[in-house]
Amino acid sequence: MTPAAEATPAAAREAARTHAGASPRRTHQLYLGLTLLLIAMVAAGFWPGYFGPLLSTGVTRPWIVHVHGAVFTGWMALLLLQVVLASTGRIRLHQRVGNLGIAYGVLVLVLGIVVSFAAPVLHVQAGTWTLERAAGFLILPLGDMVLFAGFFGAAIACRRKPEIHRRLMLAATVALAFAGAARMSLEPPLVFLLVWLSPLLVAIAFEAVTMRRVHKVNVVSVAVLAVAFLRTFYRESDAWMAIGRALLEPFL
Repeated sequence: MTPAAEATPAAAREAARTHAGASPRRTHQLYLGLTLLLIAMVAAGFWPGYFGPLLSTGVTRPWIVHVHGAVFTGWMALLLLQVVLASTGRIRLHQRVGNLGIAYGVLVLVLGIVVSFAAPVLHVQAGTWTLERAAGFLILPLGDMVLFAGFFGAAIACRRKPEIHRRLMLAATVALAFAGAARMSLEPPLVFLLVWLSPLLVAIAFEAVTMRRVHKVNVVSVAVLAVAFLRTFYRESDAWMAIGRALLEPFL
């Protein structure tokens, strides 16, 4: 979503290495498919409890939750637009939209952090959650935001290196998709992990088959996200509960 790389000798060499064995058309088709997969994952996770009721009978949520939902949906739409622009060769427009995408990504991050605190606080105030449950929950969305910020920031820094940039943007959006995958009630945890990381795993399989090598950005992204997934097992640990309660208590 941020600007694609301008044509530089280094970028050209990198692109040539990346596409040796995978045509640009097939690569564009891959990223279009991965984007649609991410959209489907988010829709499947949030449809029963949010999007479905919202489109039929309506759903009562605090206004900040609706704003967050709209902005998050807009991120997925922006990602799809950018992939389509790149795949159809409209690179200059892709770059101009990408400049706006940087600001939009910052908005996604800020709202994500706000809702990470607002959602559990509202549940506690309504009496539907205990402070312990809210504190345990907090590690999940905050972890998502830390991951998104890291990958998105790296993608901005590497926006003149398109093959790195696009992979980092994919990883950043996979980090955001954790919330959708979590609402799909996938068991056991390994199944959840594989479904959540499926866009990156498909990309790795594509590279292994078509290029006989896997880009290190995808490998590092999967490793970082897999390690971050371990936080789901520590959400009720004494160490985290102390941190979670300390973070939430000023808002209660």
